[in-house]
Amino acid sequence: MSDTLTPVLTDLWDAEKGWKLQTYAARGGYDALDTAFAMSPDDVIARVKDSGLRGRGGAGFPTGMKWSFIPQDNPRPKYLVVNADESEPGTCKDIPLMMGNPHVLVEGVILSAYAIRAHQAFIYIRGEVLHVIRRVQAAVAEAYAAGHLGKDIHGSGYDLDVVVHAGAGAYICGEETALLEGLEGRRGQPRLRPPFPAVAGLYASPTVINNVESIASVPAIVRNGAAWFSAMGTEKSAGHGIFSLSGHVVRPGQYEAPLGITLRELLDLAGGIRPGHELKFWTPGGSSTPLLTAEHLDVPLDFEGVGSAGSMLGTRALQVFDDTVCVVRAVLRWTEFYKHESCGKCTPCREGTWWLVQALRRLEHGEVDEADGAVLIDQLLDQCDNILGRSFCALGDGATSPISSSIKYFREEYLAHLTHGGCPFDPARSTAWAGAGATTEAAL
Repeated sequence: MSDTLTPVLTDLWDAEKGWKLQTYAARGGYDALDTAFAMSPDDVIARVKDSGLRGRGGAGFPTGMKWSFIPQDNPRPKYLVVNADESEPGTCKDIPLMMGNPHVLVEGVILSAYAIRAHQAFIYIRGEVLHVIRRVQAAVAEAYAAGHLGKDIHGSGYDLDVVVHAGAGAYICGEETALLEGLEGRRGQPRLRPPFPAVAGLYASPTVINNVESIASVPAIVRNGAAWFSAMGTEKSAGHGIFSLSGHVVRPGQYEAPLGITLRELLDLAGGIRPGHELKFWTPGGSSTPLLTAEHLDVPLDFEGVGSAGSMLGTRALQVFDDTVCVVRAVLRWTEFYKHESCGKCTPCREGTWWLVQALRRLEHGEVDEADGAVLIDQLLDQCDNILGRSFCALGDGATSPISSSIKYFREEYLAHLTHGGCPFDPARSTAWAGAGATTEAAL
């Protein structure tokens, strides 16, 4: 089963000082620059297109195709922006990637910027992760000192400057146009589209915005070729990716494997569900993706497989919950997050997430009688319907996903909150450190 793992991006994580330039260079780091500089920018784009690399930030849009949208006849500067504002509940792959091997990101930035003919790139990192910001800044400084950044890189005549930008700490800035607003010094709120960033992005100029893992995947593709990358994964979801397992698993962590692997296989690698319990529900791509259950253990974890199961692959943040967890309580916690992080620009999201929290709290705390309970559940679904597809950006849509999907699979559990006069579960038993006999009183 160990052959299932594909250490490419994570290959240096266990190396001594794997984040240093010397360690990265000893494994062939920055060699792909000379390969790319011997090609035209359009040929680099074609290689990434042929590889089948799709965006690793959640949407899954073909990366090379996004690059090709940049209008080269536009006289304005071109910009590359790396979205490192990772902050969705359950999503935890980009931060360890930047900590464990920041140079693969820096090399990916250089290759990607060269491909789209940009001479300025920005890495936008969530402001709270100061240790990550410092590590990436140190890697950028090492790259400048070694001649991998700056003027006439490797004697190619190509110039590139990279700025590491610390965001102000807002989940909404994971949305690409809100990120651009923050980068320009304004409040992080989504922009109306069109125009799209490829035409008028940062400073009203053509801009490519890609996720950390997407950009970090480029050096290996340039070095090893498109066929090498596309040989992994599935026909429409090529390559490898980092799967983040958290929750009630024996060995939570990051597992890099080809797309198309199943949760059952990943659970085997992670030692399974914690002893004495069974899988109840899980998220395939973070808290904004519809829940799946034990019946979906063998669904291929690629864009098409998860989509056909009624959810989204998203960021491959696999949050795993066993039979001790109250689904209403879990969904409430996520919804409180979305209410707090709503930027407030549009009414459906600003007001809708507030009302969703009120309804879920009443259910969880037994503040609604049994006669009105069924009506309240229908009201929850109606509120979700009035937010879905009507909010300014995908934050509102993401807030509705766990609610509507949990009612679909666990409606009886919602109803049990009515007959029980509140939550029938002991929250202490669901904690990661709880034994089979843990009680709320003991936890307090």
